[in-house]
Amino acid sequence: MAKQELLQQVERGFQELMQAVEGLSEEAATRTWFGTWSVRDIMAHIAGWHREMAAALERVARGERPVPEGVDYSDADAWNARFAQAHARTSWPQMLAELKESKDAFLAAARQVGEDRFEEGRVAYRILHNAAIDHYREHIAPILDWRRREGL
Repeated sequence: MAKQELLQQVERGFQELMQAVEGLSEEAATRTWFGTWSVRDIMAHIAGWHREMAAALERVARGERPVPEGVDYSDADAWNARFAQAHARTSWPQMLAELKESKDAFLAAARQVGEDRFEEGRVAYRILHNAAIDHYREHIAPILDWRRREGL
């Protein structure tokens, strides 16, 4: 799949994610319902992965390894918790702004990476899927189900 198509998939998926949370109040967005998380926590951890993987893509674009020496992403739950905790006091409007800014930074970094790195199975392909395309899908359905159940 071509680089441009993957970048468009990120944009489309992001728009679907934003539609899933559109119109939520501060109270609703910060209400715990997804285990110990709220919608704000979900958006915070997505923004965290955007930022973390933007840096990885920048390294790839420079010809470096995506993961710096000494960094280990194998405990995704710990990273997720760290990203959510970093925004525990962020207002809902500020969280949405950070989410958009982080997505824009993620895509800007991806645009710097050579076309060949976006072939299926290659590093940029995997990063775009794991941190964005598949990640958005993972959370959209539960958010929409929750909104239906709660009448939101």
